[in-house]
Amino acid sequence: MYGAILGDIIGSPYEFDCGEKTKEFELFPAYARFTDDTVMTIAVAEALVGLGTDADEEHVKADVVRFMRHWGRRYPRIGYGGLFRQWLMTDDPQPYGSCGNGSAMRVSSVGWLYDSLTRTREVARWTAEVTHNHPEGVKGAETVASAIYLGRMGHSKEEIKDYITQEFGYDLTRTLDEIRPTYSMDATCPSSVPEAITAFLESTDVIDAIRNAVSLGGDTDTTACIAGGIAEGFYGCPDDLHEECVKRIPADMREVLFAFDMMREERRDGELC
Repeated sequence: MYGAILGDIIGSPYEFDCGEKTKEFELFPAYARFTDDTVMTIAVAEALVGLGTDADEEHVKADVVRFMRHWGRRYPRIGYGGLFRQWLMTDDPQPYGSCGNGSAMRVSSVGWLYDSLTRTREVARWTAEVTHNHPEGVKGAETVASAIYLGRMGHSKEEIKDYITQEFGYDLTRTLDEIRPTYSMDATCPSSVPEAITAFLESTDVIDAIRNAVSLGGDTDTTACIAGGIAEGFYGCPDDLHEECVKRIPADMREVLFAFDMMREERRDGELC
């Protein structure tokens, strides 16, 4: 999740085409901050860590709803969309058919916690459906979680690209240079998830993936969050970036991140046994 959170923070000052569509920009200006992407990433992670890896659909959905509402109300003015803000505050939250990229930006923990691609996709789908139950919203979440899983399991970029193309139908043929000139703000999954994946595919490390995403313009905090999350799965995340991430989020979020790390290490140890 470190790559996802760093992507959100680094991308935040340049959202709504506020940057210059270049990879050459200051990573952490004074006004860079975490947004709703980080808050919801933390919320989903806390829900899943608390449940363990064998929870059923009913319990996953119930706890994802509970923790997203808990964290959303703890950090209420951090960039939520209008419909999601209403969902956070209503007494009876129901899915509202969104195809927005909120389902994809909050899903990174799912890519790390499960021992099969089938299970990864299943849980990713459940985390999306509590709000973003439009087929494109669900597809965005499944795609991002799958890419992280495949990366951490040692698959090549070409294998990741082929899987996403075949399973989800996203067009990954365009290069960043082809996307960049006409790309603008679009917070839907169909118009941001493939661009974020391309930012990863053309990258050399986690920060380069984030720079690629920001250079496109548009919804930069979210595309960089998605690209950074996938890149961490593929490249890993060096200690200096861990430290950079931890110092830029509040103590309550750090506690969740550390609990997530412990569970991730337990899963990794189990895979090695």
